[in-house]
Amino acid sequence: MPSEIKLLQDFASYCAQRNKIISQNIANIGTENYRSQDVVFKNVLNENMSSYLKTADGLQPVESENNSTPPYEIITDNSTDKVSEVNNVDIDKQMANLAQNQLNYSFAANKIGDYFKDIDSVIKGTPA
Repeated sequence: MPSEIKLLQDFASYCAQRNKIISQNIANIGTENYRSQDVVFKNVLNENMSSYLKTADGLQPVESENNSTPPYEIITDNSTDKVSEVNNVDIDKQMANLAQNQLNYSFAANKIGDYFKDIDSVIKGTPA
């Protein structure tokens, strides 16, 4: 599978997890002393560049083991600001993050779908 599809799958996985975390934050808007959380997508570019070996002929890919660690990290905001009077969850920020995350997930899902539609059309011998 091409690395672009793997990256899109990782991004879709990140978006799905971020959706869960944002929903959890919104659900806990009235929970006293709850700390909001977020999901950070790991630095994919640096990780991918480290998988190439610099040689006299240029960059050569280095085969690596299948890494099953998720491409994201969950972080907790430990600030003591009580934005919602009882905790640090900012509902406006969470709703904006939710809308942005839905667009990101839709993009990734559509691109992955387009890739497999192209493969399907090649297999069937029909134009894309």
